[in-house]
Amino acid sequence: MCFVIACSPGSEQQHEHSHDQSGKSVYTCPMHPEVRSETPGKCPVCGMDLVEANSSANVDAELMLSDSQIKLANITTQIVTTQSVGQQLAVNAVIRADESKTTITSARFPGRIEKLYYRETGRLVNEGTPLFDLYSEALLTLQQEYLLAKEQFESLGKDNPQYQRILDGAYRKLILYGLTEKQIRGMKKENLKATVTFYAPASGIIRELNITEGQYISEGSQLFKLENLNSLWVEAELYPKEASLVHIGDVVQIRVNNENIPAKINYISAATQSGTQVTTVRASIMNTKKQFSPGESAQLYISYAQKKSLALSVDAVIRDGKGTHVYRQTALNTFRPVLVSTGTENVHVVEITSGLHEGDTIVTTGAYLLYSEYILKKGMHPLARHQH
Repeated sequence: MCFVIACSPGSEQQHEHSHDQSGKSVYTCPMHPEVRSETPGKCPVCGMDLVEANSSANVDAELMLSDSQIKLANITTQIVTTQSVGQQLAVNAVIRADESKTTITSARFPGRIEKLYYRETGRLVNEGTPLFDLYSEALLTLQQEYLLAKEQFESLGKDNPQYQRILDGAYRKLILYGLTEKQIRGMKKENLKATVTFYAPASGIIRELNITEGQYISEGSQLFKLENLNSLWVEAELYPKEASLVHIGDVVQIRVNNENIPAKINYISAATQSGTQVTTVRASIMNTKKQFSPGESAQLYISYAQKKSLALSVDAVIRDGKGTHVYRQTALNTFRPVLVSTGTENVHVVEITSGLHEGDTIVTTGAYLLYSEYILKKGMHPLARHQH
């Protein structure tokens, strides 16, 4: 299938049709200019209709498009600059939760779960949100001890500083057992009860939920596991030769859902995995918008053998059997094919060793459409003049 950029009205009248030496019109295939015929017909290679070719001797090498054609073909350009170019290793990776930001909620004393505010995993919990109500006689005793210490301090503390230390100790004990400052300040004898609400100590996704309503729990039981997803780990497994190319602090590119994210390597396992030859490397990425989730696949790009050179996006370079070329912008909406030589290349950029100068404006997106349009309008390959 061929994408054809529509010519502006009257443009056909601006071109001279080519003729052979006998004065007859010459027809060619837009995609295979080596096909020439004196009569209209079909291309024997691809089956497209032959079109009347323009004379290679009279037609200028530049291709001019209208504003609407530029927009239709999504033509964009970039400036040729000197940048870092090198080899690039792409390895599969997986996104994992940042374990350093995982919060475990455990029971600090025995009791019974009176109410659960969340009953399934995967729910987002904000810091300070109620998690569960716990009935505990031991907790009731601690609250009574605090109120007694507070009463003694208020009546006798001015004359005996020991009561201040007793009150502070009772207060710290309640904090250590999971009560909030607001709960402690609101304690009064008339509203004291054995059932207390416990709140999320941090924001995150409930990854594990190990309790049910009515369940009796013992001291030390793990109740909730909350994963903070504001930052995530990206882990990949490398073989020895691959692992030798990366070091702590190296900047790598992470590609997730067609989005490229720069990151730094912050962990390389000291030993290979048991029974294998692979080494785990890790980088961290921010996820404040929650666009990524643990378990997603990603790609990790490791750059090495870097050097400074003129370079372009790989999308700007056209390669076929006749050579390698790009399209340089010479004026407004005007482009000329330029023969280039390339060197080191990775998935993002390619080194330009000859044919261009720093500061040249080169077409990136839409280059292949220009290639097709050039052949259709000029009736010849963009590199025909260079080869001649």
